[in-house]
Amino acid sequence: MPPSYRKKTLLSPAGALTCATDCYILLYMIDTLKNITEAIFDSYTKVGINHLDGSNLPSRLAALRIVSDYEWLIFPGYTDEKTVDSREVRFVISETLNRLARSLTAEIGKSLCYKHKVPGSAFCGYTGQENQYISCMGEAEKIAEEILQTLPAIRQRIHLDVEAAFRGDPAAKSNEEVILSYPGLEALIVHRFAHELWIRGVPLVPRIMSEYIHGKTGIDIHPGAVIGDGFFIDHGTGVVVGETTVIGNNVKIYQGVTLGALSVRKELSDFRRHPTIEDDVTIYAGATILGGQTIIGKGAIIGGNVWLTRSVPPYSKVYNNPVEYRIE
Repeated sequence: MPPSYRKKTLLSPAGALTCATDCYILLYMIDTLKNITEAIFDSYTKVGINHLDGSNLPSRLAALRIVSDYEWLIFPGYTDEKTVDSREVRFVISETLNRLARSLTAEIGKSLCYKHKVPGSAFCGYTGQENQYISCMGEAEKIAEEILQTLPAIRQRIHLDVEAAFRGDPAAKSNEEVILSYPGLEALIVHRFAHELWIRGVPLVPRIMSEYIHGKTGIDIHPGAVIGDGFFIDHGTGVVVGETTVIGNNVKIYQGVTLGALSVRKELSDFRRHPTIEDDVTIYAGATILGGQTIIGKGAIIGGNVWLTRSVPPYSKVYNNPVEYRIE
């Protein structure tokens, strides 16, 4: 340490030590920081991966606030620390819905500007009207309105999912326990909203939502997956449901199940790559079912750790040959 620096820190009044240290570090590193700045700036040209001078991308924080407001509307009173008075609930619904509408429209608008941007540019290339930004926001308003109108139907579907979890898990003591604590249900709640964005061609935001809940629950459901009513994911950790998966009604799956794709080339990404699971199927832990031509017939039971790349007839039972265990 240089003597002048030591003297400065020793003679400084109480509370000034940190400032002196920080100032010294910045002065000592100033040339290094300049060089790093230039290297980073240069990488923007050589490597890309930047979004300078263009319209804003959707905000991850805003997307999570949308999820929070949406979850409140689905289950009012479950996520609040304070009691929701039934005499005020209409006001609270209206307030939450208005906030959700504003946020949803804004983030969809940003996503659409990204979707319509000119190739090789960060600028929106939407040609619906003369003013590109207004065009994106006008389309965003229509999409947001459509999605908000689906909320009562989504609530009904999620109610069926809650009932399926309660019926399907002997450990579940009440619907309230399922709603408050089951990760599979929370992942499905977010998926049902993200899917509405996905089918309307909104990029980015549905993936932000699905990956947020993936990180929180360990359950990875692509927003493109089509999932029927009464779906139950028991335990949930490690479940993967791919983009073009189709799942029927009253399906139950356990932890570690993968509904995935066989290895395919990038140019085939628009084709069906993931399996179809028909109604009333049960898939036990660790099973892997792959391929866009693979259909698991109605009422089939797929045992734990089974690997499937071909279709299974209705009401079949598929399981591995038992191994012999030696106990000494």
